[in-house]
Amino acid sequence: MGDNLAGVLTCIQCGKCTGSCPESGKTPFNIRVLIRKKQFQSVIAEGIPWFCTSCGACTIRCPRDVKPSEVIIQMRSLLVENGKIPLTIQKALENTFVQRNPWGRSRNKRASWTESVDFRIPHISETKDKRLLFVCCIQAYDPRCMVISANIAKILQKSGLEFGILGEEEACCGNEIRRIGETGLFEELQEENIAAFKEYGVKEIIALSPHCMNALKKEYGYHGIKIFHYTEVVSDLIKGGRLKLEGVYDKNVIYHDPCFLGKQNGIFDAPRIILNFINNLKLLEFSRTRENSLCCESGGGRMFYEVENSGQRNSDIRVQEAIANGADLIATSCPFCLMTLEDPAKEKELPVKDISEILMEVI
Repeated sequence: MGDNLAGVLTCIQCGKCTGSCPESGKTPFNIRVLIRKKQFQSVIAEGIPWFCTSCGACTIRCPRDVKPSEVIIQMRSLLVENGKIPLTIQKALENTFVQRNPWGRSRNKRASWTESVDFRIPHISETKDKRLLFVCCIQAYDPRCMVISANIAKILQKSGLEFGILGEEEACCGNEIRRIGETGLFEELQEENIAAFKEYGVKEIIALSPHCMNALKKEYGYHGIKIFHYTEVVSDLIKGGRLKLEGVYDKNVIYHDPCFLGKQNGIFDAPRIILNFINNLKLLEFSRTRENSLCCESGGGRMFYEVENSGQRNSDIRVQEAIANGADLIATSCPFCLMTLEDPAKEKELPVKDISEILMEVI
């Protein structure tokens, strides 16, 4: 990735980037100042670029198309090249290089989540429609998120929608790896996954995580495959009558828009369509919602790196507002958001659920 100095020079220092940044005012991170230093090629403290969550708000609101999010990736790339990275980030990169996942779990255990499903899930090579369920790392290995994989598999099977998986042949999508700044490793993962897609003639991919969907759809380059997030597919199944939601859900549910699903890919309605189809469920909204949704702060490598924060965490703010609005639970459609929001929510005894978990209660 080249150094986008020409793009940086178009910055007019209007401050819209900083005004929209979820880290502004509570950490040393100030995107406007960083862009200014980049313009004058001033020295930037090594620790500062790691505060960015890659939510994309700055890039969306920039009137000069500077793409501040990409500038941060460039800054991180230089740090990676020089070995000036936090140890936890370094470990995540090493794990991904060796086992093709940031957690370092054994690659041959990538399909272990299928053991909780009471039917056989075929390899993509055995399917007719060549519809791939792309599980990726967090839903394949993390005990809390493996339930998402199992739930969506059950929902697709119940709807009669044929699909298959790659199992241990699947590699990390690389979305966070690229944002950490390891572009070389991202390209390796990209090439490996695309080779598998081509080998098995994949025509359509259902991604469980918005982060995976983003990488596959926007950063892998055109490969002739249709890419969807699971909420898009499931909402169509419900609207088409292929998935019946017969149970009732007498709860007030407040929906949190994930940055990579909403801000960066414009998918706001599909999750809400699903929730609105559920009998007796009352859908609530946060004050900051849809394209203005408050970032949970776990993207851009922050899942693997804890920063010093002098202000209140966004996840705490979300939980407090949910309670103030009378919510019985928070729903989301991103595993990173799920895990980040769940920590402070447990203290308040407020459940946080992936939409797939709610669906399984009413099917």
